[in-house]
Amino acid sequence: MSAVRVMVPASTANLGPGFDCLGMALKLYNIVEMQEATKLEITVEGEGTTSIARDDSNLVCRAAAMLFERAGYRPGGLQIHLINNIPLARGLGSSSAAILGGLLAANALCGHPFAKQELLDMALKLEGHADNLAAALYGGIAIVAPVDGRVRHVKLYPPAGLKVIAAVPDYTLSTAASRKVLPETIPYRDAVYNLGRLALLVAALSRQDTELFSVAMQDALHQPYRSTLIPGMPAAMQAAQDAGALSVTLSGAGPTITAFACTREKEIARTMQQSLSDSGISGRVLILEPDSEGAKLKEQ
Repeated sequence: MSAVRVMVPASTANLGPGFDCLGMALKLYNIVEMQEATKLEITVEGEGTTSIARDDSNLVCRAAAMLFERAGYRPGGLQIHLINNIPLARGLGSSSAAILGGLLAANALCGHPFAKQELLDMALKLEGHADNLAAALYGGIAIVAPVDGRVRHVKLYPPAGLKVIAAVPDYTLSTAASRKVLPETIPYRDAVYNLGRLALLVAALSRQDTELFSVAMQDALHQPYRSTLIPGMPAAMQAAQDAGALSVTLSGAGPTITAFACTREKEIARTMQQSLSDSGISGRVLILEPDSEGAKLKEQ
C-alpha cells in the first residue's frame, strides 16, 4: 500500500447540559494523508500552517506512533500531509480530529489490526474528551461515558434539516484554561437543573424533535463560568435567539458559539456576525450541517 487518506469531521461537544457526555459531528473536515518513507516529513496546509509542529511532537504523529507501538510495527519513517479546515483551539474538536486521523491512517498502514472501538479507546489516552472523539469517529450524535479506560457510547442521528451556525472568534482558548474557571463543587440545585435538561435533550434527540431545544439545551454547570473568558458571548447568544435560533450553546470549551436552527440560518449567521463586530471581536460565522457518517478512510 502506497498511501492512505483519512477525512475526520469537526465536532461540537456538550450541546448545553451534556457536559463531557454529548457530542455532534459536523461537516467540516481535517484530512490526513500518510505513507511510509525513509524519514519523518510533515507538511501542513490550511489552519495551523504556521503553528503546528513538524516533528514527532505533532499530535497526528504521536497518535500514529502509539498505534504502531501497540501493533509491533516499525515503519522507517512517515510522510504526513495535513489539510486542516477545522479552526484550532476554538472548541470544534481539532485535537480529536488530529488524533483520530493519525490512528486511522496508521491502523491502515499496518493492516488494520485494531477495530474502531479499540481505536476510540486508544484515542482517549491522548485526548480526554470522549464526546468529541466518539462523534468524530462514528458520526451523528454521541452519548458517551468513559468506563475503566474504555468509552461506552450510543449513537443518535441528528434531526432532519438541522443546521449548526458556528460563530468562531479569531482568538483561541485552550481547554485547560477554560476548565480552570470551573468550580470544584456545584450546588445540588445546579446538578438537578442539568440532569433534567439533559434527560429532555436526549429524549428530544431520540425522537428527532427540536421543539424542546430551547429548554433542553440550557446549562448551569459550565457556560455561566466560561462566559467570563469569552467577550461578547451573552450578546451573541441573545442575538441568535432573537433571530430565530432553536437554541444557542457554547461549543465545547469555547470560544466558538453554536446556534441550532432548521430555518433562517443565514439570518442567524448575519446577526451573530454583527454581534461579534459590535462587541469588538473579529471572527467568522460558519453554517454547518451535522455529519452522520464519521471519519472516512481511503486506501490507495
